[in-house]
Amino acid sequence: MTGEPLILVTNDDGVHAPGLRCLAEAMRPIGRPVIVAPERDSSAVSHALTMDRPLRVKRLAEDIYSIDGTPTDCVTIGISKILAVRPCLVASGINPGANLGDDVSYSGTVSAAVEATMLGIPALAVSLVASESYDYTVAAEYARLVAGFILERGLPRDTLLNVNVPARPLTEIPGLCFTRQGRRVYEGAIKETADPWGRRHYWIGGGTPCWDSGGDTDAHAVLSGYVSVTPLHLDLTNHEALALLRREWPLPPAGYPASGG
Repeated sequence: MTGEPLILVTNDDGVHAPGLRCLAEAMRPIGRPVIVAPERDSSAVSHALTMDRPLRVKRLAEDIYSIDGTPTDCVTIGISKILAVRPCLVASGINPGANLGDDVSYSGTVSAAVEATMLGIPALAVSLVASESYDYTVAAEYARLVAGFILERGLPRDTLLNVNVPARPLTEIPGLCFTRQGRRVYEGAIKETADPWGRRHYWIGGGTPCWDSGGDTDAHAVLSGYVSVTPLHLDLTNHEALALLRREWPLPPAGYPASGG
C-alpha cells in the first residue's frame, strides 16, 4: 500500500528462525516489513561488524533477504544497499530467551537495534523470556503495540527500546511497565572440560543467574509477570562519575609525563 511505513525486521538467530517470522507478521498491520537477517545463527555476537571478508546478500523471497554476516551487518547493509528508501523503524527479534541486565552487552538482538539508532532510525529489540516451549504469539502482540507507539510518537534522541515479554498467556500478564536496565550476572558460567586426549578446554554458557533486586529493574518486572520496556541510550558516559572526576581528581601538569631520564 502506498505510503505505508517501511519496517526493517532482523534478528540474531538467523533468517529461518520462527521468532523472526512472527515479528514480521506482527508488523504487517502497521507497515510493510522487509526481513534482512543473518544467514545462520549469530547469537551473542554483540555489535560485531564483519570487516575481514566480503558479505553476500541472498534474496530468498519477496521482502526476505539473508546476509552471511552479523545482525549489525544486516542493519547497515539493509538500510544502505537493499532498501530503496530508509525505513521508518527497525524491529529486532523475537529472541528465544531473555535479554535482561548485563545480557544486553552481548546480545546481537539488541545490537541490531543499537546500529539502527546510530544511523538515526527508531528501533526496538524484542525478546521472549522463556527457556523451552517457545510460543511467540504474546510477544508479537506486544511488539506490534510498542512499534505502533514508536511510529506514532517517536523516541527520544539516541534511544532504543529493549522489550522483554514473559512466557505467559496474554490474560496472565498484568501489563507493561517502563524499567531501568538491571544487573544479571552468572555464577558457574565457564565449564572446564577435557577432550579424549586429556587436553583442557573451556565452554562458556549456562550458569546460575544472579538478579538485581531493585524493584524498578527489567528483571524484576519480568519475574513479576510484566512486560518490561527499557529505554537504552547510546551515550555510555557515566555523567555522575565524570562530574566527580572533574571535581576531585587533580589534573597532571602540562607536559606530563616528563620526557627524559
